[in-house]
Amino acid sequence: MRKPQTLGELKKANYPRRSVKDEMRENLIRKLRAGEPLFPGIIGFEDTVIPQITNAVLSRHNFILLGLRGQAKSRILRALVFLLDEDVPVVAGCEINDDPFNPLCRVCREAIEKSGDQTPVDFLPRELRYVEKLATPDVTIADIIGDLDPIKAARGGHALSSELTIHYGLLPRAHRGIFAINELPDLAGKIQVGLFNILQEGDVQIKGYPVRLPLDVAMVFTANPEDYTARGKIITPLKDRVGSEIRTHYPATLDHGVAITRQEAWTEREGGVRVLIPAFMRELIEGVAFESRQEKRVDKHSGVSQRMPITCLENVVSNAERRALLAGEDVAVSRPGDLYAALPSITGKFELEYEGEVRGAESVARDVIRQATARTFKKWFDDAPLQSLVQWFELGGTLKYPETASTHELYAQFKKIQGLLDKTQTLGVKPKDEPALLVSAAEFILEGLYALKKISRNEELGFHAERRAPQTAEEEPVKFGARRRVLN
Repeated sequence: MRKPQTLGELKKANYPRRSVKDEMRENLIRKLRAGEPLFPGIIGFEDTVIPQITNAVLSRHNFILLGLRGQAKSRILRALVFLLDEDVPVVAGCEINDDPFNPLCRVCREAIEKSGDQTPVDFLPRELRYVEKLATPDVTIADIIGDLDPIKAARGGHALSSELTIHYGLLPRAHRGIFAINELPDLAGKIQVGLFNILQEGDVQIKGYPVRLPLDVAMVFTANPEDYTARGKIITPLKDRVGSEIRTHYPATLDHGVAITRQEAWTEREGGVRVLIPAFMRELIEGVAFESRQEKRVDKHSGVSQRMPITCLENVVSNAERRALLAGEDVAVSRPGDLYAALPSITGKFELEYEGEVRGAESVARDVIRQATARTFKKWFDDAPLQSLVQWFELGGTLKYPETASTHELYAQFKKIQGLLDKTQTLGVKPKDEPALLVSAAEFILEGLYALKKISRNEELGFHAERRAPQTAEEEPVKFGARRRVLN
């Protein structure tokens, strides 16, 4: 269908006129009635964040998302664009997407007065109606609102006080769309003042010249909760003009975290090696993030981003891929030991408290991996009899192998531990499955026993029996006898 090309054709088409917030509200109502997903790809917020955003849009509120890093705040804001119409008519060539029926800028008003119904009209797609700005201390009022342009004044022969000399900033250019600011409290106070004046009164001053800009815009923000409190860096009048304050959160359940990481991580690799990721490995990697968020040596105010398990899984897969390529294998299966090769993707994702700084990020990360392994292992093997495996080590058995050991090498070694490969069935891995899967599952069992302190592991011996500290002289007579001789 041919779209109107002029203001006159637009009038004849009876094009609906409504504000951005009414437009978002009506499209949201339509989606709710049709049962359409509101924010595809956003997992775990169905019963918490999304209902609150829905209420804010239905209320025609400007709103702010408060949350720690890696809680999908920016992704949610960008998804709001799908609550807009596919396109809207604008005065052709207008810098601020003026409504042909109600133009704001002086240039458009003069053009319509001159050309009337013959004024050309364009249609602006919804993707171009979203403007986002990351707040930094160096942002100026000119960046957000605008400034006087002496070159425009000189070329057009206008006085500097004329509206025709204004160079519009990001906010006016978001007219008839959505304007988003990430990390709002990082804006300087005078910029925040400019924002709340636009929000409430619709006017600003540019270099002392008052400009009336009743913009039609939906404003949305993000911030860290610490910066948004009474002790934070947000000015009260601006905070008062934000209609809804919505708190985001990290995944509430392990299943939600696994689903997010599965969706976001790059694991579909090309290059001749088939990649397999066992279910217990996905849970283990997600468990590292969950344990990190509870670890007392990790700064809770900074948070642990959901990017940690995503980048960790990618590194784990890459290490398995590297091992398979070196061994000439066609299948790369991630193993628990790959987590230690993925430490670089973990240590940079959290801030440490003083005690953690003393220990070091890598040491804390290793402790977290062990805690996550223990928790995941208990889930799978809570009631499984594993004492026979522990006894194998207590009778003097040791198991040491390099991190790059091939599937064939490990399979031969694991087979020597009676019953180990049979126990993998608890993990859903059967004896006839891919040997690389069997090896990964068997290593997970050994790592679980180590995490629960049933067996030990070090660089010299590999896996071996857990050594207990002696309790009486009878348990270690030579040591105590030697001490007595010294005393005598």
